Amino acid sequence: MVKRLTSVLLMACISFALSGCLVKQSTYLKKAEEADTLSKDLSSLQEQYQALSAENASLKTQLAKLTDEAAEVTKEKEKLAADNKELEKVLKAKSDSLSQTISDLRQKIADLEGENGRLRAEIAATQKAKEEKVKEVSKTYEDLLDKMKNEISQGQVTISELKGKLTVNMVDAILFDSGKAEVKPEGLQVLQKVVDILKDVKDKAIRIEGHTDNIQIVGNLTKKFPTNWELSAARAINVTRFLQSRGIDPQVLAAVAYGEFKPVADNATEEGKAKNRRIEIILVPKEAP
Repeated sequence: MVKRLTSVLLMACISFALSGCLVKQSTYLKKAEEADTLSKDLSSLQEQYQALSAENASLKTQLAKLTDEAAEVTKEKEKLAADNKELEKVLKAKSDSLSQTISDLRQKIADLEGENGRLRAEIAATQKAKEEKVKEVSKTYEDLLDKMKNEISQGQVTISELKGKLTVNMVDAILFDSGKAEVKPEGLQVLQKVVDILKDVKDKAIRIEGHTDNIQIVGNLTKKFPTNWELSAARAINVTRFLQSRGIDPQVLAAVAYGEFKPVADNATEEGKAKNRRIEIILVPKEAP
């Protein structure tokens, strides 16, 4: 009985021992599998870590590059902002200057328009006055033509008008005897006709010109008139004195001597000499004082 119980216990112990060994072997295998799996996972994670580390390094490099570029962009932006600020100052200064210039030009234009208006008015007034003077000269011309038509028809007097200048040309024979400077009575009558017209003329100067031919003075006459200058001067002065004596204002009178040096015809012929021996009474604009 005892032996049998011992056998049973011994069998139970062996069975238990075998059972324990089997459990341990199974656990070991399971752990080994888990360790292998973890080792594989670790290797995979290490590979991922290395890849991520490389990627991180690349990203850091890119970040540093981008940071530098951003710094450059910031510098450029700041420079552009400074340049823009300076440009704004320059543009504002130019704008202010242009505005002032435009304002000045507008004022000048207004001043010029006012000046032009004044000048136009003066020109119109001057033109009107000129037209009045031309009318006055033209009327004087017509009056002289009518008054002296007899002398004109005989060729003793010619009257011309050109650009406001009126000339009464009288051959010396109608006024003077040969070699004489005193106006003869018939000549005084002719001059009186001129006076009757010229005494009403306003704002004109009257120039009396003495002219001769080119024949030189000889004999006893040279004692009084050494040359044709003196003869033409004396004749012009005597006509001038007559005009003054008949009421013509002496301030508008002038006597001029040309001698033989301003001929109107050829002295080679008697007819030419006769035309050159003359007295010219010329109406011209008054000179400004």
